[in-house]
Amino acid sequence: MPDRLGRPKRIVRVCWERLADPSVRGVFNSHLRESFNQILREVGDIESEWTMFSSSIVDAAIRSCGRKVSGAGHGGNPRTQWWTLEVRDAVKLKKESYRAWLARGTPEAAEAYWQAKRTTAVVVLEAKTRVWEKFGETMEKDYRTALGKFWQTIRRLRRGKQLSANTVYSGGGELLALTGNIVGRWKEYFEDLLNPTDTPSIEEPEAEDSEVDSFITQAEVTEVVQQLLGGKAPGVDEICPEYLKSLDVVGLSWLTRLCNIAWRSGTVPLDWATGVVVPLFKKGDRRVCSNYRGITLLSLPGKVYSRVLERRV
Repeated sequence: MPDRLGRPKRIVRVCWERLADPSVRGVFNSHLRESFNQILREVGDIESEWTMFSSSIVDAAIRSCGRKVSGAGHGGNPRTQWWTLEVRDAVKLKKESYRAWLARGTPEAAEAYWQAKRTTAVVVLEAKTRVWEKFGETMEKDYRTALGKFWQTIRRLRRGKQLSANTVYSGGGELLALTGNIVGRWKEYFEDLLNPTDTPSIEEPEAEDSEVDSFITQAEVTEVVQQLLGGKAPGVDEICPEYLKSLDVVGLSWLTRLCNIAWRSGTVPLDWATGVVVPLFKKGDRRVCSNYRGITLLSLPGKVYSRVLERRV
């Protein structure tokens, strides 16, 4: 029987890469047009309009592209790679020593068990440290030289358990073990990391009122969508860049309609203002929050809207 080194976690994702096929792209837009034809011509509130668009585009992608199972078995997962033959043998020896201690009850058997237990703890810690340090180095390298591979890894990990450390240190160095305290510490850390208080103020240039106040055109939206980079991880709405880049005239007009509702109402959907923070381990003690850096995944339709406005000022 082959050695079993661990059972990797798997996730189900949409096969968005199939949108490169013109026939699949046509089916995708056909499904989206069916949904678009059902919306009221009268403009509603931004949240209801957005819910209709986001659910329709995700459903169209699922129906046209299908889904597949992916996960650690398709590229490696640092959460299971540490389970090596060396670790397995150490754990096996510890269990055998424990059973021998229960059966014999002698001081020698007890000492053998405690020695095996200490050895196993060291072997596991060293194996996990090696794997996570290597993973962090690989992610840093991929971010600089292989951005597509980098975002594929992010997509694979973002649905799983990101913070596998059972304890973390507080800002004052106290070891936290309660779930509520741990979550609060991570919240505090990423708020400080992603919202620095010493950023310099930038004076915004004055813009022509005629351009800023006018309706957002489909040409503006189309130009921004075409410049989106493929292979990026989606935000909380699960809308990939390939979905937007595959939109035909009808889909782009729907997205333009959303942008104009947001522009005229002065509000944006909650999803557009919500970021998914993905912690990436660098190196060192995994219980120290500063040994992680964060990447915020934002809604891509929200990014399109923001970039359209940026181009106007």
